[in-house]
Amino acid sequence: MFSSTGTWVALVTLSLVVRETRASYRMSMFAAQSSPPDPCNDEHGNPRRCIPDFVNAAFGKDVRVTSTCGNPAARYCVVTEKGEERSRDCHTCDAEEPKKAHPPAYLTDLNNPHNLTCWQSETYVQYPQNVTLMLSLGKKFEVTYVSLQFCSPRPESMAIYKSMDYGKTWVPFQFYSTQCKKMFNRQNKAVITKQNEQEAICTDSHTDMHPLTGGLIAFSTLDGRPSAHDFDNSPVLQDWVTATDIKVTFSRLHTFGDENEDDSELARDSYFYAVSDLQVGGRCKCNGHASKCVKDREGNLVCECKHNTAGPECDRCKPFHYDRPWQRATAREANECVGTYVGV
Repeated sequence: MFSSTGTWVALVTLSLVVRETRASYRMSMFAAQSSPPDPCNDEHGNPRRCIPDFVNAAFGKDVRVTSTCGNPAARYCVVTEKGEERSRDCHTCDAEEPKKAHPPAYLTDLNNPHNLTCWQSETYVQYPQNVTLMLSLGKKFEVTYVSLQFCSPRPESMAIYKSMDYGKTWVPFQFYSTQCKKMFNRQNKAVITKQNEQEAICTDSHTDMHPLTGGLIAFSTLDGRPSAHDFDNSPVLQDWVTATDIKVTFSRLHTFGDENEDDSELARDSYFYAVSDLQVGGRCKCNGHASKCVKDREGNLVCECKHNTAGPECDRCKPFHYDRPWQRATAREANECVGTYVGV
C-alpha cells in the first residue's frame, strides 16, 4: 500500500510522463506534417524523376586566367565616342591597390550593376597571342548556357570550350569571329543537323565592337539542336551539355585602326579585354535520381542519390540492386534500381 503522499507523487509523476509523451507525439506529428515531401517520390511514395535546382555554377568560384593587369601597375585608357568624336580617359591598373585592381575574382562575384566590378587583362595582348579564362565546376553539370558581360568592347574572335574530364581534354562548344574561316577554319553559321549535333559552330553574331561597354555574349548549348525537344531520349545531347570545366579563349581584339599612328602607345593602351560577369547556367548532373548536390566528407560536390542509385552522378546502381540495368530517369519513368534478394 502506498501512503497518501506516495500515491500523490506517483500520480503527479505519471501525469507528467503522459503530458510529455503527448507533447512529444504532437511535435513528431507536426514535424511529419511540416517536413517537405521528397521530390524524388510522389505523394504515394512511388519513385519519380527529380533534378537539382538550376544555378549559376560559376558564382563564387575561382577562375584561372592567363593575363590580368596591374602587376606591375600600368596605364589603360577607356575609349568613348560622341558622334564622330572619339576620346580617351586614362587610368592606372594596380594589383596592390584594391580600388585600382581588376582581379579574376570579379568575374564570378555578385554582379551588381550599381557597383560594377570588372576583371581586366593586360593591354594589347593581340593575335596570335590570346587570353584564356578557365573555370572548374567541381563535378559534372548539365550546362544550359555560358554568358559573359563585357566592360570593354567584345572580342573580334573568341571561343568557348568544355571539358568532361576535369581539364585533361577540351572540346569546343562555340566559336565567335568576324572571320570564321581564317580564325577557326569553320564556315560561318553552318547548319546543325541530327548528324552533327555535337559539333561546335562559328558565328559572326555578337562580334561587333559596339557597344564599347556593356555588351553581352550568351551561348545556349541546345539552341538550334534538332533533338533539343526530345532531350530525354537523346544521349548525344545529354553528353553534349555535360561539362566539368569551362574555358573561354579571347583570340583577337577589336581595334580602331589607330595603333600604328604617331601616338601608338596611347592607342595600344586602349585595347584590352574586360569582363564584369561570367555565368554558367545549369544543373548538377544527377541523371534524374537526385534533387540536390551536397559536399561529401572530402569536400567534393556529389549528388544525394535516391532510387537505389550511387556514384557522383547517380550513374550506377547500389550494391545488390542489379535486378535491372541502370538507366537515366525520364519524365515518364523513374527507372529506379531494383534490389536483388537472395534466399537463405
